[in-house]
Amino acid sequence: MRILGITIPDEKRLEIGLTALFGVGRSRAQKVLDKAKIDHGKKAKDLSVDEENKIREILESYKIEGDLKREVSGNVKRLKDIMSYRGSRHAKKLPVHGQSTKTNSRTVRGNVRKTMGSGRTKVDKK
Repeated sequence: MRILGITIPDEKRLEIGLTALFGVGRSRAQKVLDKAKIDHGKKAKDLSVDEENKIREILESYKIEGDLKREVSGNVKRLKDIMSYRGSRHAKKLPVHGQSTKTNSRTVRGNVRKTMGSGRTKVDKK
């Protein structure tokens, strides 16, 4: 089953499989399935065509995938343009919501260390 160009996994329960879409979490997936009157435990491969169309129709009423990504990036761009504090944090690729940066926030800054080493750099032998 494909919705908005995203393939929903066949082997997972629909409640979980629908979360493959950007903007659909567990609670929204449950609401969609309740509206469509489909069992949450049903798998995507077991759906009939009219059930797929019901799900597709309900999901298209929400802002998900490309539209949502576009809106989020527009909001970040607006914050940068008005030079707000949050916008400047986004521009510098630092945490936005007041987190400490002395020891944490490696992933946001791009300073990712996979494993702990001995602290010494290895010298190449000739």
